[in-house]
Amino acid sequence: MDNDLEILKQETLSALDKAQDLREWDAVRVAALGKSAPLTQKLKELGKLAPDERKERGAILNNLRQELTAAIETKKLILEEVALQKKLSAEAVDISLPVSIQNGLIHPLSRTIEEITAIFGAMGFTVAEGPNIDSDWYNFSALNISEYHPARADHDTFYLPSDPLNHQQRLLRTQTSTVQIRTLLKEEPPIRIIAPGRTYRADHDATHSPMFHQCEGMVVDKGITLGHLKGCLVDFLRAFFGIPHLPIRFRSSYFPFTEPSIEIDIGWNRKTGELGGKSDWLEILGSGMMHARVLANCGVDPKEWQAFAFGVGLERLTMLKYGIADLRAFFESDVRWLRHYGFSPLKPASMHEGL
Repeated sequence: MDNDLEILKQETLSALDKAQDLREWDAVRVAALGKSAPLTQKLKELGKLAPDERKERGAILNNLRQELTAAIETKKLILEEVALQKKLSAEAVDISLPVSIQNGLIHPLSRTIEEITAIFGAMGFTVAEGPNIDSDWYNFSALNISEYHPARADHDTFYLPSDPLNHQQRLLRTQTSTVQIRTLLKEEPPIRIIAPGRTYRADHDATHSPMFHQCEGMVVDKGITLGHLKGCLVDFLRAFFGIPHLPIRFRSSYFPFTEPSIEIDIGWNRKTGELGGKSDWLEILGSGMMHARVLANCGVDPKEWQAFAFGVGLERLTMLKYGIADLRAFFESDVRWLRHYGFSPLKPASMHEGL
């Protein structure tokens, strides 16, 4: 090898050895193998030589080029590994540090169910349950809801294929009143139950969800009157909201399954949203004396037994009590939201909290 080629080789290898990063490496590569590099120029000049001399000189130059190329690629791999290790070191997590543990919290809806159960439990109520998928007889017909009622329309109710065994129309229950019917058919009066649970309706916006929670209540006994209904619900609402003198108003209304039917409002301030005020009224739940046809549909003699029933939306109660503005947040699974509104699992709801 000529002296000038040996010098070129040593200079390139020395520069490679001194390169500390890929930027410096690329500068060496361009200087050694680029279009303007001395070695590249020498290869271009081979055409001017005689054939025998060109063959010998070309072999020497190509061998040098291959040797430098191999050295350059080897250095690149080394520098890439160094760069990767630096990046991994900078992003390393010390797994020897103690783990930051976030304790689980009770969802505010679950807390509301616990509180309602505690309050009504102190009044002698038990909790009853029923299936989420039920027949239209339990959901509508048994409750004296006519065949042409708007609630039976497809745009209000989620219908499912009919039961292949008895051909009954099935649906996702739109109310937990189905549990009242099942309880009347299964148990002998007197009865005192609440039925909290999921319900489903084809409705979805900022104030409605296709899946939501209700709590229905029912008392069946002899001599039951509207006075018993009023006393029960007044005590419940004042205990739940923790306002001993919460203003409560009863208004006549209409529901197919109760007669007479009553809607209940509580006092609040429309401007501030504060409960307990007397300037405005906010509807909170529906109730009434159970219709004689509903009792008769379940084999209960309405002449011997009287009953009252009520129903309330649990999301509504929870939003009012804890100042939650948007219904959709209940179902978004945002841990930050739960940390703000959640409750410690080590502190179960009890009756005294609402009194």
